[in-house]
Amino acid sequence: MKELVEYIAKSLVDNPDAVTVNEIDGEASIILELKVAPEDVGKVIGKQGRIAKAIRTVVKAAAVKHNKRVLVEII
Repeated sequence: MKELVEYIAKSLVDNPDAVTVNEIDGEASIILELKVAPEDVGKVIGKQGRIAKAIRTVVKAAAVKHNKRVLVEII
């Protein structure tokens, strides 16, 4: 999951070296904290949060295989 979010985020931003993803594991869920450069936050969130919502949808679909719940937080 971490690699998927990192790949998507690096494809969207101007400064891919500043992208970091922190994974916090729980019993039934995984929290992924996505950090990007301050000037790239708008590109990851998108207009009215559409890109962020799309990222979360793709990650949730991938999480079904692992029977886990995944939360993606953009910091």
